[in-house]
Amino acid sequence: MNTSQQKPSRPEPLDLREVGAPIDDKPQVSDKRLFFQLHVFSDCYHPDVFIDHIQKSNYSPPTAVFYDDLNDPTGFGVLLNAPDPASLLDQSLVLRDIQRRFHQEISYRPEMTMIGRTYSSGRVPNLDEWLISKPIRNVFNPEFPWAIWYPLRRKPEFYQLEQRERSRILGEHAMLGRSYAAGGYASDIRLACFGLDTNDNEFLIGLVGPELYPLSRLIQDMRQTEQTTKYIESLGPFFIGKVRKRWVNDS
Repeated sequence: MNTSQQKPSRPEPLDLREVGAPIDDKPQVSDKRLFFQLHVFSDCYHPDVFIDHIQKSNYSPPTAVFYDDLNDPTGFGVLLNAPDPASLLDQSLVLRDIQRRFHQEISYRPEMTMIGRTYSSGRVPNLDEWLISKPIRNVFNPEFPWAIWYPLRRKPEFYQLEQRERSRILGEHAMLGRSYAAGGYASDIRLACFGLDTNDNEFLIGLVGPELYPLSRLIQDMRQTEQTTKYIESLGPFFIGKVRKRWVNDS
């Protein structure tokens, strides 16, 4: 038989589930994940009016955080989260209604929109905790009023490194984060945004904590790591917010 006329073999089905470290020699897998999206507004002189509007809205109540914008005295940000993008769209109807009703009183800043999804490195010991519980706990922790959100993109050279070398470089970064978390200074929300970000960023990072200075200091310390000095293409823009209100939709 002419091998040139053979039908090509079918590719193996893709497995798009998140993977964690094995437990009792069985891999952890999950289709669950969370999407987070930050929307930023300016020219707002009466933020309580918009908070009241969100609370009384006829649309599906969001699971959200309302931040005052440290760098804009008339600015605020609203962080939404949901298990799928369609739910994010449903929640954002509240924000669309605000823009429609108050378009002469506020302005939207699309250049500050940030979005990402939870993901696993494949080595986390508790997969559901990492994908769902931990990010929610950090964002809604009443003892963490301060937050810094920013996207980043790595240089292509990083992805050409061997896996062992990449793990070593990322490990240095992770150790810094764990040391700040152990001291109660900062916790993080790590999200992937490949193909989701309008500026082709790859990750979205949220740092939250009781005070702002340690969050800034953590970013300063991370600037000295090998990952940042050699393999980060871009960072930012940065949104610095202080929580004014949180909503949790338990339905």
